[in-house]
Amino acid sequence: MLPWKRVLRPLAALLLTAAVATVPAATATAASAPSSGWNDYSCKPSASHPRPVVLVHGTLGNSIDNWLSLAPYLKDRGYCVFSLDYGQLPGVPLFYGLGPIDKSAQQLADYVDRVLSATGAAKADLVGHSQGGMMPRYYLRFLGGAAKVNALVGLAPDNHGTDLNGLTNLLPYFPGAEDLIKATTPGLADQITGSDFLTKLNAGDDTVPGVHYTVIATKYDEVATPWRSQYLSGSDVHNVLLQDLCPLDLSEHVAIGLFDRIAFHEVANALDPGRATSTTCASAFS
Repeated sequence: MLPWKRVLRPLAALLLTAAVATVPAATATAASAPSSGWNDYSCKPSASHPRPVVLVHGTLGNSIDNWLSLAPYLKDRGYCVFSLDYGQLPGVPLFYGLGPIDKSAQQLADYVDRVLSATGAAKADLVGHSQGGMMPRYYLRFLGGAAKVNALVGLAPDNHGTDLNGLTNLLPYFPGAEDLIKATTPGLADQITGSDFLTKLNAGDDTVPGVHYTVIATKYDEVATPWRSQYLSGSDVHNVLLQDLCPLDLSEHVAIGLFDRIAFHEVANALDPGRATSTTCASAFS
């Protein structure tokens, strides 16, 4: 029989591989690419779009790759758009969102302060993909973010954790596996359904007063599973299933954040509900 060490490490690697499979192949080179006009700290919000938009990438993403489509989409519509890197592990370049999520939330808090200072805006709007749609809730609840944020829009956010289509249910059969994952990739461990982090985050109400919440999910999500666990409860929550807007939309966990213009149209609606228009399959061409 193999020693437990040899069994546990492949299991941790399997969990990491499941997440890595969601990262675009271009990541290794695109992280150094120019941000195509966003992250412009001289940008001043307009009267029609008075709040800057801060984009929050997902696990193993970064401030460029995650937003090569959505950032220009919003910028072309007159928004000041910004994005940050967070959750880097020592010695791990390019791939972010792996550090403890409470520490990542503090990095987001610091970044929002920087954006508000540069733009002169009183509040920002946040748009996040996957972990980036869930992690800001910690900032809003525990780090004073509710006073500085108008809206949080989550694209496939793992708000109540993920079981990776049942994969995490195997962990109890490998004693020490959870401890190994916590020690090596705490940002992944924090996202497992039932983790200490998620228990604290979701104790009581899902939302905090004064912030408008939108969750945009796809029933084809293979990472933040089950997909219904992405939804939030609260009086100021709009939960949206892409396939209710366009039954032909086949986007899964990656596509909804990277290039789905139907999802992007619904993001724009959430950021500016006063000018919202119906999201349909035709929104893919808008």
